[in-house]
Amino acid sequence: MTTENTPIPVARRNRLPTLLRQPALVIAVLAIILMLVQWFAASSRIDTLQMELAHRLSEGDSIAKESRSVSRQAQEELQTLNAKVGLLEAKLNDAQGQQAALENMYQELARGRDERILAEIEQSVAIAAQQLQLAGNVEAALIALQSADARLTQNGNAQFASVRRLIVRDIERLKALPQADISGMAVKLEGVVAVVDSLPLAYAQRPLRNNGNDNKDAVAEAAPALTDSAYWTGLLASVWTEVKQLIRIERMDHDAPALLAPSQALFLRENLRLRLINARLSLLQRDSESFRDDLKLSVKWLEQYFDMRAPGVKTAHGTLQRMATTNLTLALPTLDETLSALRTIRLPREKK
Repeated sequence: MTTENTPIPVARRNRLPTLLRQPALVIAVLAIILMLVQWFAASSRIDTLQMELAHRLSEGDSIAKESRSVSRQAQEELQTLNAKVGLLEAKLNDAQGQQAALENMYQELARGRDERILAEIEQSVAIAAQQLQLAGNVEAALIALQSADARLTQNGNAQFASVRRLIVRDIERLKALPQADISGMAVKLEGVVAVVDSLPLAYAQRPLRNNGNDNKDAVAEAAPALTDSAYWTGLLASVWTEVKQLIRIERMDHDAPALLAPSQALFLRENLRLRLINARLSLLQRDSESFRDDLKLSVKWLEQYFDMRAPGVKTAHGTLQRMATTNLTLALPTLDETLSALRTIRLPREKK
């Protein structure tokens, strides 16, 4: 071993300066050293990058696998959704077809209901017109028109507003007509028919006893006379009183009543009853002429064959006379305008 005091060989001392005298070699050596250091650093960095790249590649593979599985699931779900969408489209088409069919059915039903309502209203108005023209029955015509108006009110269709206005106008016109008490007159006729059998006939009547009190006074005066006068005088007076009771003289202001057999009296009462029943039917039918003729004939029979002094005959006679003067013929309006309006609305609907 050498110490500090050991001298350096000359050769070595000579070589160091020589190397120092060649800078290119020194630079080359430094460059080589630097390159080696860079190579080692680069190699270590490359290894790190390779490891990281391998790790990243493994992660990418796992992500790719997951994405493929997710994509496969998404495709399956898409296929399922496509199937569901196709099913929903089919159901939607069916629902649209059913909706169109229901709309057509509803339109047909609505059109059929409106046509049925129009037919019912036209029939009611036609019945009212027939009652007015044929029978003159204002009450029945009013009932038919009010029924048609109630049907239109329940329907509430604005297309029928014009027809309803016409019907309301006809109802007001009929209500404004002067009306006879048909039901009351019919009841009175029924009352007369019920007492026909109890009305006394004229040929069976008895003279009025106007001198009944005078006879009683004569008997009262004769009683004391028997005591004051002779027997024969009282006897003649009593006989004369009895004779006056047997014979009565009565004034007749008209012809003597006809004598009727029991069968003829029965036929008379039945004919009178039939006449009164016919008058009642004519009254209900508003046949003024037939009603008046039947009542006049019935009044004539009462005056000719029945005892006009009896209270029942007087009452029946007065009732029939008053009813005979009743006018059943009225200037009834027509419903032609309302019927024409109904046909105008109904005909275009039937052509559809």
